Amino acid sequence: MAKILVIDDSPFIFKMVKKALTGTEHEVIGHARNGKEGIEKIKELNPDLVTLDVTMPVMDGIETLKAISKEGLNVKILMLSAMGDQELVDEAKGLGVKDFISKPFKADVFKEKVEAVLNS
Repeated sequence: MAKILVIDDSPFIFKMVKKALTGTEHEVIGHARNGKEGIEKIKELNPDLVTLDVTMPVMDGIETLKAISKEGLNVKILMLSAMGDQELVDEAKGLGVKDFISKPFKADVFKEKVEAVLNS
């Protein structure tokens, strides 16, 4: 069973992630609405996987990735974005993102991505 933290400013996406993982062995253990809050929650909750939005207030996804790396936090990351900008995807992967999924997503595709990242 994996513990999953959602870092996304959208309550709708948080609900979509929880719903997609209902009935799986994984548990959504928390929600942060921006990267700054997300870094604090990673330290507090020690998740196995983080779903991370790109565009958020206070600290965006790329800044959050840099902070995760700088602080030496060991967590697998699945990036979520409504923007499919290849340059952004390449930068995120260079910062340790294991996979990328576009929003909105289908539950079955999301579950496959979560499994792939957890097994990477």
